[in-house]
Amino acid sequence: MERWLKEGCDFPWNEGEILRYLGHHGQEIPDHVKELMEDCRRELEQAAVAKSVWKEYSLKVEGHEIDMGCVKTKSQNLERNLKDCERILIFGATLGSQVDVLLQRYERLWMSRAVVLQAAAAAMVETYIDWQNERLREEYQEKGWYMRPRFSPGYGDFPLECQRGIFAGLELNRRIGITLTDSLLMAPSKSVTAVMGLSRMPRVCSIQGCEACEKTDCAYRR
Repeated sequence: MERWLKEGCDFPWNEGEILRYLGHHGQEIPDHVKELMEDCRRELEQAAVAKSVWKEYSLKVEGHEIDMGCVKTKSQNLERNLKDCERILIFGATLGSQVDVLLQRYERLWMSRAVVLQAAAAAMVETYIDWQNERLREEYQEKGWYMRPRFSPGYGDFPLECQRGIFAGLELNRRIGITLTDSLLMAPSKSVTAVMGLSRMPRVCSIQGCEACEKTDCAYRR
């Protein structure tokens, strides 16, 4: 686990991502909103304990049927993302339960602050995952593997029901404290699961995923 910003890990905050989650469209940001964002950031840094886990599996793709070791599914979108891949990483991460405690407290006491905290926490978990994915990309590239952008259940036609297999394969409850409800929601809420294909063939793909990439004609795009 990594205590957020407390163990030599450099996770730079992206103010633009927080504003995007707040629905910002380029208008001027009032000083009091900037101050509120900074206050929320400091409070989240104290509450968050970021944790992640991953496991490598062999990968079989036949037509639209995909066997990822711990889960099997059909998905044209995921099949395209995994083109030329031979293995796959199954990944899970969370900011921990204290972030949910913080969010729930302000939802009762101070809704405007709760809205900013929700946006900042969403940006925070994405930043943490980007950082971990970059570490994995560098590690695997040294071994001759090239990692594709992450793809999460619920994207496109990748069924959300695949969460059950991912949770079992990674033992997410036991290892990093994430649980899955009957309706397939994760708790803590600021948690993410994803898969990342591994190929011997290099491709120029953004670790941040298709949302951050301008190459709209990419064969691997969601």
